[in-house]
Amino acid sequence: GLGSAREGRERWLTERVTSIAPLLLRMWLVASLLLLPALDPQTLSEWLKAPSGGIPMALLIIVGFKHALDGMKVFVDDYVHEPGSNFVINTLLLFLAVAGAAMSLYAVAALAFGGSR
Repeated sequence: GLGSAREGRERWLTERVTSIAPLLLRMWLVASLLLLPALDPQTLSEWLKAPSGGIPMALLIIVGFKHALDGMKVFVDDYVHEPGSNFVINTLLLFLAVAGAAMSLYAVAALAFGGSR
């Protein structure tokens, strides 16, 4: 069951987990937002301060960026055949994903711990 290259099981499992987790977390996000009394900045800040709001939001950010990175890496691996270009593009994608996730997590943390300004 490992395919002709006898590898890829870990990548396949990671793709499945990072496909299911964001789906469940997005459903949580929609349900949570619908249950809030209002969607003003103060209410959202209070919601993110609670562990039931901030932790799943952070998980959604992390898993979402990981899933996006994995998807783009598969695309690059399939269509960029020159090893040097493949490495550069995959490295750039990694830096962009880490930067995007870090900025998103910082925004959630700023709202959760510092309130809205």
